[in-house]
Amino acid sequence: MTFSTASHSSPAQAQLPQKLSSENTVIESRETGEVMPKRDEPPKEKPLAHFVAGGVGGMTAATLTSPLDVLKTRLQSDFYQSQLQSLRSSHPVRPAPAIVALPRSALLHFNETFQILHSIYKHEGPRALFKGLGPNLIGVVPARAINFYVYGNGKRILSNYLGYHDSMRTPWGIHLGAAAIAGMATGTATNPIWLIKTRLQLDKSNAESGRGGRQYKNSWDCVKQTVRHEGVRGLYKGLSASYLGVVESASQWVLYEQMKMFLARREAARLADPAHVHTTWDDIELWGGRIGAAGTAKLIAAVATYPHEVVRTRLRQAPVVPVGGGKVHVKYTGLIQCFKVVAKEEGMAGLYGGLTPHLLRVVPSAAIMFGMYEVILRLFGTTS
Repeated sequence: MTFSTASHSSPAQAQLPQKLSSENTVIESRETGEVMPKRDEPPKEKPLAHFVAGGVGGMTAATLTSPLDVLKTRLQSDFYQSQLQSLRSSHPVRPAPAIVALPRSALLHFNETFQILHSIYKHEGPRALFKGLGPNLIGVVPARAINFYVYGNGKRILSNYLGYHDSMRTPWGIHLGAAAIAGMATGTATNPIWLIKTRLQLDKSNAESGRGGRQYKNSWDCVKQTVRHEGVRGLYKGLSASYLGVVESASQWVLYEQMKMFLARREAARLADPAHVHTTWDDIELWGGRIGAAGTAKLIAAVATYPHEVVRTRLRQAPVVPVGGGKVHVKYTGLIQCFKVVAKEEGMAGLYGGLTPHLLRVVPSAAIMFGMYEVILRLFGTTS
């Protein structure tokens, strides 16, 4: 497709309609007559910018949402699920019509969530709300850095290889492929970190609740005991569930990209309008839209795929080690077996334990993380 520009016109081109916006030169297609904003020189490719931006975005989001991560991990474990069931049995709720029962159940779930959060703060102090933040950051920073690095560069490589050079016309299949590759690479590289973090978080919680002494002295001791009792493969417990979680991250990326393309087309239409005057509100709408798109995409993806989160946490729980020695007891031995055991013992509701704090954490976390990602890429002189 050939374009004529308002800034460089020949006698032949002068016969074509030419338009100027207040701040941007626009161009018109000779074949279709479609008026489009003139594109600046494409941003330079800076692969490492995605790595840095993803790491900083993940670190910021993890720190701000740490209390809800602690709560989510506790509610996903079978010990805290039994506590919650005891609490509910002591305060039975009378049956009600479905139209009333659903909103009442949702309200009760939110109330229980914040009650437990307040209880942690009251009985264990404010520092308890940030338990596991150190190991969490050790996991989050490389995980997000790897994920954004592989996704951002994978999308670029796939687009160039398949001949899609216009970011606003890139098919969703490219986004899906890049996201799937990024999710598997991230899960494989960081699974041992998440396993240690989960076990330490639950170990400390169990000790403080009077369920027993501390099983692990520190992170290194947890690694040594895990390898001693379960072998090196023990460090990769829950990896199958992490791979299942690729569906969530891939869905999130695809939804986010589609929403972002919609916003970009709206922005292009505004720039193509010669009567439009650019204002601060345009920037607020664009960036607010992107942040809202990140949160919405995460909400939809998380609700649709949440059970894998519970199964992953259960698979990462420490095995029961007899005090006097003997055979180590592992309750959850595999992905399918874990799904069956949880569904049988706790019902389908058990597969959604901790959903409320999870959503309260991951939706704003995604908005913060993707917002920081986009901002830092701009600082590097490139875009996503």
